[in-house]
Amino acid sequence: MRVIIVEGKTDKQRLLQLLDEPVEIVCTNGTIGLDKLEELIANYSDDEVCVLLDADEAGNKARRQFKQEFPNVRHLYTHRMYREVATTPLNVLARILEGAYFAVKMPEGEDVY
Repeated sequence: MRVIIVEGKTDKQRLLQLLDEPVEIVCTNGTIGLDKLEELIANYSDDEVCVLLDADEAGNKARRQFKQEFPNVRHLYTHRMYREVATTPLNVLARILEGAYFAVKMPEGEDVY
């Protein structure tokens, strides 16, 4: 199973608009403590896990925790100019996901690039 860890529900909703394959999307719901991180690690240790967090201080802090405690995850990055996954244009998110070999589709009325 492929897993993408995001911060919030709006991030998850954005990705669900684009993903064209079964992917489990897990929300950390903001600040992630060591207990929650260990729980995530235990639940998904055998899966291919990607982390896509906001390009802000909270996202960077969570990313550092993941790198320290869960070094085998793949880190995907939104551009700093968009700051949040939820505010990143769909075509940019599609390119980020395609770069990590996820199958994507563009919603009706959206330009691919």
